Amino acid sequence: MTEAHAGDAPVRKDRTKAAPTRTRAEAEHPIEETPNFFRRIWLFLTQIVSELKKVTYPTSKETWTYFVVVIVFVAVIMAYTGLLDFAFGKLNALVFG
Repeated sequence: MTEAHAGDAPVRKDRTKAAPTRTRAEAEHPIEETPNFFRRIWLFLTQIVSELKKVTYPTSKETWTYFVVVIVFVAVIMAYTGLLDFAFGKLNALVFG
C-alpha cells in the first residue's frame, strides 16, 4: 500500500521523525535588536492613544443610571448590615446580660 493508485483511498504520509528533536541549545535563535529606551516609550504612548480611541464611553444618561444603581445598592447593603448588627447586638445583650 505504498503506491497510490487511481480510485484508491489516498495514502497517508509517513510522519515519523528521521532524527531526534534538537535541544534548546542547538536550536537557532534569531537575534532580535530591541529598540532604544526612548523609542520604546514612544511606542508605548502611541499604543495607549490608539487603544483609547477604541473606547466607547457611556452617555451622560447611562452614567447617571449607573450612579443611581450603585447608590441604591450600597444603601440596601448598608441597611441589611445595620439590621444584622442591631439584631446581633440585642442577641448579645440578651445572652450575656
